[in-house]
Amino acid sequence: MSQTASVWVVLLVALVAANLPFLNERLFGAVPLSATHKSLAIRFGELVVLYFIAGGIGLLFERRAGQIAAQGWEFYAVTASLFVVLAFPGFTWRYLMKHRH
Repeated sequence: MSQTASVWVVLLVALVAANLPFLNERLFGAVPLSATHKSLAIRFGELVVLYFIAGGIGLLFERRAGQIAAQGWEFYAVTASLFVVLAFPGFTWRYLMKHRH
């Protein structure tokens, strides 16, 4: 896989992972919960875990491409901010749009 394709795959994985907590009532999209609705705290916890999973996938692609570059705190601040921005459509759909019940 080329580097350009790897970048697009990581961005697509990040987009799906960022919206997953807001689009369903299961934990990580697979584990059913006993409560009828997930709380916002659980959704944010999922978001943090999925951020690290998406980052790990990016790290695997970087390792396959060659040497892994050292990253400072700035890199993680920017990627976490990007992940939160990618989660905005799911957050908007879950909390800002009216749903018929």
